[in-house]
Amino acid sequence: MANETHRTIDAIWRIESPKLIAGLTRMVRDVGLAEDLAQDALIIALERWPETGIPDKPGAWLMTTAKRRAIDFLRRNKLQVQKYEEYSRSSPLFTELDVNAAMDGEIGDDLLRLIFMTCHPVLSKDARVALTLRLLGGLTTEEIAHAFITSESTIAQRIVRAKRSLSAAKVSFEVPAGEELKERLASVLEVIYLMFNEGYTASSGGNWIRPLLCQEALRLGRILAEIASSESEVHGLVALMEIQSSRFRTRVNDQGEPILLMDQNRGLWDQMLIRRGLAALKRAERLGRPSGPYVLQAEISACHAEARTAAETNWMRIAALYEALSRVMPSPIVELNRAVALGMVFGPAFALQLVDVLASEPTLHEYHLLPSVRGDFLMKLGRMAEARIEFERAASLTTNDRERELLLRRAEECKSRDT
Repeated sequence: MANETHRTIDAIWRIESPKLIAGLTRMVRDVGLAEDLAQDALIIALERWPETGIPDKPGAWLMTTAKRRAIDFLRRNKLQVQKYEEYSRSSPLFTELDVNAAMDGEIGDDLLRLIFMTCHPVLSKDARVALTLRLLGGLTTEEIAHAFITSESTIAQRIVRAKRSLSAAKVSFEVPAGEELKERLASVLEVIYLMFNEGYTASSGGNWIRPLLCQEALRLGRILAEIASSESEVHGLVALMEIQSSRFRTRVNDQGEPILLMDQNRGLWDQMLIRRGLAALKRAERLGRPSGPYVLQAEISACHAEARTAAETNWMRIAALYEALSRVMPSPIVELNRAVALGMVFGPAFALQLVDVLASEPTLHEYHLLPSVRGDFLMKLGRMAEARIEFERAASLTTNDRERELLLRRAEECKSRDT
């Protein structure tokens, strides 16, 4: 029973921790301290909730507890006495209504402020992304290390140094304006994009998708589209997230098992989200700028959304869009996706040649989708024994339990068809 409660608390923490850290950062103006205070609240919950039960509004409970810890800290810190007195007179502890209203989508949103804070140019690009995924995505250092294809210790050091740098530079907790906003915009878009991707296909754990993380990324993207309405890539990212979100009801079955794109029931795709996505894409195109990576990915997603059946998908256009994407955002992963599209046009034998060239790319050696894609092509060519080996290797590389089960089922299918 205690283990079940701890699992529930962990799930609550993943959902609530970004809001806690953002709200506490506004209060103490130090992102490292804010994370520590939020962790203190989590520890108290882990001690109390197994005995008292989980409260009806766990987010409000955590926020109230964390803010009390923050006020205690400010009381003890003589240098902050005046700030505390001013704050305590003007701001009561969070109530349940406050927490419920915290996601109201106003431009002054604490989460968006936190993203801009952690994307400050005082940090390196890798440090910005790692810190923001930790604070807003709720990812562990292990999960971030897996996404970066690097060691956990490297990521941990990167995050610690980033928090110290922000504190030393006294970076403001605000959404900047004018040129300063433009300077940070690319990093902010990348972070929102990575947040969405982690929700769309969780890198680890027992769930294939984390819809709430996607919803939060999309909400932040919509806010940003109002703030930076003349930036085509902002609309492109919103379009991409809207269209991808339309598939959520069909991405897993009743048991939470993954359903691949070609097997999804397109009649259940959310048409309102698709329309919103296509409208955002048109807004991006009307600005008349060269297509950037988010606009191009949105156009690829639109190709799938506009095909009534999987068989009607315009794979030639998708392959061409991936070719364009590879020019503005060169990446072995983009080339792997292009190989998949070309395989749908010219057949698995042709695509397998492209994938085999990518096999020598060092950054893909531990990337589970490379053997997964290769196994799919080998399976289509009837080379079941080879395909089984590839699916088993892919299963050994992924850290997502649901994906591992899917890959092992495919390996078992190859084995049964090979006998």
